[in-house]
Amino acid sequence: MSLFGELSALLTSFLWSISSFAFTAASERMGSLQLNVNRLFIAAVFLFATIFVGGISFSISLSQVIYLSISGIIGLVLGDTFLFKAFQHVGARISMLMMALSPAMSALLAYFFLKEYISIWGITGMLITIIGIGLVVVERHEVPSSKYKISKVGIFYGFVGALGQAGGLVFAKFAFESGSINGFLATFIRIAASFIIMLPLAVIAKRFRNPFLLYKNDLKALYSTLAGTFFGPYLGITFSLLAVEYTKVGIASTLMSMMPIIMLPIVHFYYKEKLNWQSITGAVIAVFGVAILFLR
Repeated sequence: MSLFGELSALLTSFLWSISSFAFTAASERMGSLQLNVNRLFIAAVFLFATIFVGGISFSISLSQVIYLSISGIIGLVLGDTFLFKAFQHVGARISMLMMALSPAMSALLAYFFLKEYISIWGITGMLITIIGIGLVVVERHEVPSSKYKISKVGIFYGFVGALGQAGGLVFAKFAFESGSINGFLATFIRIAASFIIMLPLAVIAKRFRNPFLLYKNDLKALYSTLAGTFFGPYLGITFSLLAVEYTKVGIASTLMSMMPIIMLPIVHFYYKEKLNWQSITGAVIAVFGVAILFLR
C-alpha cells in the first residue's frame, strides 16, 4: 500500500516547523500583514515558475477553482494573518501548540458541513487535545531565557489562526473530491486568490510598504521571508494538499500536527530555550489526543 499521502503529511509538519521560525523573525521586522502579502506574492512567483518549467497543465474545473479560492482566503488570509499575530505575541512554539487544535476544529466543521458523525472516540480525542494544549497555556512559570510570554490576546490570535486553517482544509477537500488536481497548481490557485484579497486590504489599511525599499534596507527581513516562503507556502502547502489528496483528511491532519513535537528540540538546542516537563508533557498529550481523534 502506498504511503505517499502519509509521508507528504509528515514532511509538511517538518517544513511548517522550519517556516514558523523564519516567519516569526520576519513578522517582528515588518508586521504580520506586510509579511503575509509579501510571502504570498513570492510564493506565487515560485509556483508559477514551477508550473511553467514543469509543463504542468492548467486544466481545472470552475468549481475546483472556487473551492480552492475559498480555501485560500479562509486558510491563508484569515488563518495565517492571525497566526502571524500570534507569532508576534507568544512566539512560534506556543502558536504551533495552538495550531494543534486545528484537527479537532476540522472534525467539527466536517460534522456541520459534511454531516460526518463524531464518535465517542472523536470526542475523547478532542478533549485530550485541548487538555494537552491547556497544560502549556496555563503554565505560570515564566521561562527566563524566552522573550515571549503567554498572553490572552496571543492565545486568541492562535485560536483564530487554527480555525482558519481548519476551514481552509475542508474546502480544499471539496476541490479534490471534484477531481484530480496537481498539487502545485492547487497551491498556486489558493495563493493567487489570497493575494488578490490581501493586497487591496493592506493598501486600504495603510499597512503596506514598498517591499523593494523595505528589503533593500533590511536584508535580514528578506532572507527570513524567502526562507519561510520556500519551506511554508511553496513546499509546505503543496505537500499538505498532496497529503489530503492521497490519504484520509484525518490521518493527514494528525501527521501535520506533529509540529509541536518537532519544534521542542529545535527551541531547546538552537534557541537555547529551557523547556520544563509541563511544556513537554502538554505537547505530547496534545498530539496524542489528535492521534486518537483521527486514527480511531
